[in-house]
Amino acid sequence: MNPQQNPGLSKSLGTLELWGIAVGLVISGEYFGWSYGWASAGTMGFLVTTAFVALMYTTFIFSFTELTTSIPHAGGPFEYSRRAFGPTGGYIAGFATLVEFVFAPPAIALAIGAYVNVQFPALDPKLVAVGAYVIFMALNIMGVHIAAMFELGVTLLAIFELLVFMGVVAPGFSITNFVKGGWAGQDGFSMGAVSGIFAAIPFAIWFFLAIEGVAMAAEEAKTPKRSIPIAYIGGILTLVVLATGVMVFAGGAGDWTKLSNINDPLPQAMKLIVGENSGWLHMLVWLGLFGLIASFHGIILGYSRQIFALSRAGFLPQALMRVHPTRHTPYVAILAGGVVGIAAIFSDSLITLGGQSLTANIVTMSVFGAIVMYIMSMASLFKLRAAEPKLERSFRAPMYPWFPAIALAGAVVCLGTMVYYNTLVAGLFVGFMAVGYAYFLTTHTRQICGV
Repeated sequence: MNPQQNPGLSKSLGTLELWGIAVGLVISGEYFGWSYGWASAGTMGFLVTTAFVALMYTTFIFSFTELTTSIPHAGGPFEYSRRAFGPTGGYIAGFATLVEFVFAPPAIALAIGAYVNVQFPALDPKLVAVGAYVIFMALNIMGVHIAAMFELGVTLLAIFELLVFMGVVAPGFSITNFVKGGWAGQDGFSMGAVSGIFAAIPFAIWFFLAIEGVAMAAEEAKTPKRSIPIAYIGGILTLVVLATGVMVFAGGAGDWTKLSNINDPLPQAMKLIVGENSGWLHMLVWLGLFGLIASFHGIILGYSRQIFALSRAGFLPQALMRVHPTRHTPYVAILAGGVVGIAAIFSDSLITLGGQSLTANIVTMSVFGAIVMYIMSMASLFKLRAAEPKLERSFRAPMYPWFPAIALAGAVVCLGTMVYYNTLVAGLFVGFMAVGYAYFLTTHTRQICGV
């Protein structure tokens, strides 16, 4: 298919919608997943881990925004790296971003299924997860403005619910509860806590994973050079405040060790304060779905634009670049990512790796993709500053080169830690990347598009 004959994406997103996408992509991470970091680091140790990861993400977003505004492209990191390092650099960043965004939704869909199953035990969580895919793929196909307005609405509800949680548990908060055994089971810091602090890095990343997905909507922004910086910076500040509040208030609600190995730490923390029959608790369980839905819906938008951009550039089969003639959405890419996710859902109980379920491993794989993409993006920023000094940059990374250097160094530390603690998944990630690169080298279908 000739890309010039394919309908283009619709430019209909404003600043508020982009902020909603930025926060919504991530906000499920405030509801579940992060508390596993307490199991290895303790509350105080995990606070250190989260501070380190928050610093990395904050400096990354301030730096990444320069790339997003100077090169507004649906491929996001793929296009930045391709421009900086050529086709191979573009492939590495594109593959990493694709893994991050395609492998995260199955875990969120299963969490949605688990939430619904609590209220309706007769419903199979896997079927609910598949139903979520069908509903939100359809919503994304209907149009990006409709999808973005829905995303903004559920994101605001999810934020409201997190604020309600903090307000309800605040009267029962005890600093003694929070610090007890807070250094990997010990009351005071020792060198023995250091390994736990590093091991908890993936769970702190879960607080912020996928915020960079706004870059994939850059081609659909009305005024990307103005609205994207506001959306990104407002988004990361919102998430840092929410992550800190949720973690601290949950940890001080009671015995935090009871919350460290479960998928629903917020309802369980609230239960310690208000009891099992409180209306606040039932509201939290129901509205907690909005946090999961916001991230699930937003990541579908992200993966579809990445698949679309890679296909348009010839790195994936050209059929995946088809855009709906009237809705102006990449409907084939939306469906293709959904097929992968639904297959993962039904394979979850059939495949185990390293003693963990398939879902647990693909979440780890998703984090690997994110970290590799962060490294490639910051390297691209440095390269483009040197190679294209006259490139129009409506937003420039503050405190250059320190901010991108801090983000790059933090990402390298995270990657090293991830490889050390997840050797098998790291090997699979490299293996999949090699297979994809072989496809790229042998198909000879890559097109150099000046878009």
